[in-house]
Amino acid sequence: MDNRLKIAVLYDTWEEDEAAPAPERPPTRKRRRKREKPDREEIFDALAKLGHEPSYYVLDGREATLLGLAKTDADLIFNLTESFAGDDTKDMHVAAFLDLLGRPYTGAGPHALYLAQDKALAKKMFAFHGIRTPFFATSYLGKLEHAHDISFPLIVKPTNEDGSIGIDAGSVVESVKELMERIHYIHEKFDSPALIEEYIPGREIYASIIGNGSPEVLPLIELDLSKLPEGTPKIASSEVKWEKDTEAYKVTKSAPVEDLPEEVARNLAETALAAYRTLKLRDYGRIDMRLNKKNEVYVIEANPNPWLSSGAEFAMAARKAGRSYTQLIGEIVELAYARR
Repeated sequence: MDNRLKIAVLYDTWEEDEAAPAPERPPTRKRRRKREKPDREEIFDALAKLGHEPSYYVLDGREATLLGLAKTDADLIFNLTESFAGDDTKDMHVAAFLDLLGRPYTGAGPHALYLAQDKALAKKMFAFHGIRTPFFATSYLGKLEHAHDISFPLIVKPTNEDGSIGIDAGSVVESVKELMERIHYIHEKFDSPALIEEYIPGREIYASIIGNGSPEVLPLIELDLSKLPEGTPKIASSEVKWEKDTEAYKVTKSAPVEDLPEEVARNLAETALAAYRTLKLRDYGRIDMRLNKKNEVYVIEANPNPWLSSGAEFAMAARKAGRSYTQLIGEIVELAYARR
């Protein structure tokens, strides 16, 4: 791309910046994800290195910041929002607002954000398209909303959260008593239906995908859970992902997968690509999978607009594919700008 673009790096600050003005009404849900360092700073630097004119734009939950966004003279929005006014179900509305403005922006559109966030709906779509995913049930306040025949052990999590929010060592249950207690916890803590899913023992594999039309699956990354303390479920819990002071965080790491047979690696990549297309992801995304001892692939969830920190799995996969961090950010910009 030869154009020098004005690019607004758009992000939200709820619960991240205590100085941010509070919205008039408290949100029904607050984002609880913990991150070591905002990826926006690295993205900003990469955009500058590419010759663009980056700037920051903050959504702090007030209507005024939405009105200001409508007036920005940016050629492109690099969309890093995860919520609005602390409500993490409203990231799709931010994307829809940008669509109404006719502003090109990076990443998934509102349709894809909705489909990926509603895990139960996404799993039904996977099943329709022949993509293997664990059998599941959903329950909310005593009402069984959907159910396959499932058996213990099970993993119980909120239906509409991401980033391992609501997933911890107590998420895997092996009895009716534990199941009922966990369902109650999900309802009370998150005011969300509980997704009750067959627990698939096996390896945690991430497929990062970039592109539209003919998207590319980058080298596979594995989150190695083998060194978790005895008795700790082998899952990507919030302790593993974000709690730096925990033993679970210290003994787990992500790295490119080197030991998979070619056929298995190809099956993982093809499955991830099918999931990416099914949920209408675009520009870039990550598909989380489980590989069991029989080398059967199960899609656990899809992640539109995954974290772009240079140390995160997506950038790790890009490096393995021969892309520098700056090149990666430039490619995402080009993909988004092509839709103008």
